[in-house]
Amino acid sequence: MNISVVDRSDKAIISSVAEVHVETFEGFFLTFMGKGFLGLMYKSYCEHPSSELMVARADDGSVLGFLAWSSDMSGLYKFMIKKHLISFAWYSLGAFLRKPAVFMRLVRAFLKPSEAKRAEKYVELSSIGVSKAAKGKGIGTAMIGELKERVDFSAYEYINLETDAVNNDAAKGFYVKNGFVPTREFETHEGRKMLEYRFYGEKK
Repeated sequence: MNISVVDRSDKAIISSVAEVHVETFEGFFLTFMGKGFLGLMYKSYCEHPSSELMVARADDGSVLGFLAWSSDMSGLYKFMIKKHLISFAWYSLGAFLRKPAVFMRLVRAFLKPSEAKRAEKYVELSSIGVSKAAKGKGIGTAMIGELKERVDFSAYEYINLETDAVNNDAAKGFYVKNGFVPTREFETHEGRKMLEYRFYGEKK
């Protein structure tokens, strides 16, 4: 297995990441938006200067897992809209036709990073997934370890992430095992209870 940063031109890898996302987050809002939407979103992580998409790959090149992060979520979402507005609108229209209520959910999703601005600089671990066939092999831990190595904790206070607070013991245990500590519980507009976790690394 090897872990590397995805180049924006690697369409096949980005497509595989979208497939792993659908497999990992079955029934979630972003999954409902479709693989085209997801592929465009993860491509944006590759293009944005303060964000990255990492993948763990097997020896045969197949994608085992992925991790997306950004040190400027607000800037990333603005970048997505500015650079890919027409494409995002097209994919969003398809989702809207399937389920009209999705429109306001999408608007809130794009506005959230601006609402979450903080005085301190931090890194957001926004998405991590491992294919079902590769679960239990330490791939998620390896990718988080790579992220910790890449973050300069002299410049950033912590790594932040959010996950479901209810019926999610496996994920919560996974983050605690990897050194993350719960910092607050909150509820989304849709009534979904969430937990925020942070990892504080050593300053160099």
